[in-house]
Amino acid sequence: MELDRSAHDNQTLDGHKPPALDGKLPAVAAAVEPPVPLAKPPQARRKWLLVVLLALGLTAGGIFGYRWWRFASVHESTDDAYVTTDIHPINARIEGTVISVEVQDNQQVAPGTVLVHLDPRDYEVARQQSQAALEVARHQADVAQANIGVVATTAQGQTTSALGNIDAAEASISTLEAALAEAQAGVPVAQANLAKVEADLANAKLNFDRYTELVQQGALPQQQLDAAKATYNALLAQQTALQEQIRQAQARVVQAQKSLDNAQGKLQATQGTLQQAQAGAQQTEASRRQYQSALAAIAQSEAELKNADLQLSYTAIAAPMAGRIGNKTVQVGQRVQPGQTLMSVVQPTPWIVANFKETQLEHMRPGQPVDIEIDAFPNHRFTGTVDSIAPASGADFALLPPDNATGNFTKIVRRIPVKIVFNAASIRGYETLITSGMSVITTVETK
Repeated sequence: MELDRSAHDNQTLDGHKPPALDGKLPAVAAAVEPPVPLAKPPQARRKWLLVVLLALGLTAGGIFGYRWWRFASVHESTDDAYVTTDIHPINARIEGTVISVEVQDNQQVAPGTVLVHLDPRDYEVARQQSQAALEVARHQADVAQANIGVVATTAQGQTTSALGNIDAAEASISTLEAALAEAQAGVPVAQANLAKVEADLANAKLNFDRYTELVQQGALPQQQLDAAKATYNALLAQQTALQEQIRQAQARVVQAQKSLDNAQGKLQATQGTLQQAQAGAQQTEASRRQYQSALAAIAQSEAELKNADLQLSYTAIAAPMAGRIGNKTVQVGQRVQPGQTLMSVVQPTPWIVANFKETQLEHMRPGQPVDIEIDAFPNHRFTGTVDSIAPASGADFALLPPDNATGNFTKIVRRIPVKIVFNAASIRGYETLITSGMSVITTVETK
């Protein structure tokens, strides 16, 4: 039994079965074969393997950690980034009905490509009305300009004639006033002469009557009576002549007064003509102002015609720049309103907005290289450059920016948008594949 157990132990130690002893003593077998060295147990082997693996892991971890530290010390990375580009909404500028849509979603268009046609008939009629109004304004201006010359010439002629008539009337009035004065002066002289003749006539009549009685009495000769009678008749004739002279003088006064009145009337009429001529000059000024008003009406009509042309041109809605069509919502027959968005044109010039933490911006500057990973293209490496850093955090640009002065304050690290532009060589062939909104991981080299 002891031999069998010893043999079993030896088998378990070296893994080999000892030869049979056939009842012989073990010392005899030992004398025949040299002793076999004992193998290490499995538990010791595992410990040794764990130590080796741990040493290798610590070494690899140290190398990786050192490299990671070296990399992290000169790089800043964030996955809070996305692709963006200029998206231009195409809006209707006028009211109208869509008669044709010339493009489809995702179609590439060039600048000036007509996208939508609106019914132009209403705007064509409005343009014709504006054109007609412009022609009417031009004709009115021509008439006003012609009236200026006619009225000015007529007024000038009337003024010259009226001034000449006034001079003549004033000269005639002066002459007639002198004649009136002379006629008026002749009446008192004739009246004085008449009074003297009447006094002499009365004396001669007395003498004649007395001489008649004396002649009848025979106291005076007939010759003296005849002389007295002749004297009396002569004075009587003078009286009659002077009375006629007075009547003529008075008639001349009346005639001179009438002539003077007529001359004064003519002067007043001529002065009225002069006033009319002066009013004609004012009418000329009015015609000039009317012409200026007509010119202003022409300018207004031209502006209205240009506006009508613009309104008509707005019926053809064109692409303002090159890009791809997106978000098309317009259909044929649709009634659109001014300002309504019909579609969008997305420019093929994407860039990246990366929202870095404010603690990552200490060494970040424009011009630094950027490694870009786009989730949609995991097997392609893109590169770029830091273009600029936003002047405020994204929270400040939010619809409701935070106000730390209200409520309980909790410090939160802010995110600052950083604009990153692609290097042209790195996106060659991907220009139409990179779309706005794609998720991006950016790593900026800040050394």
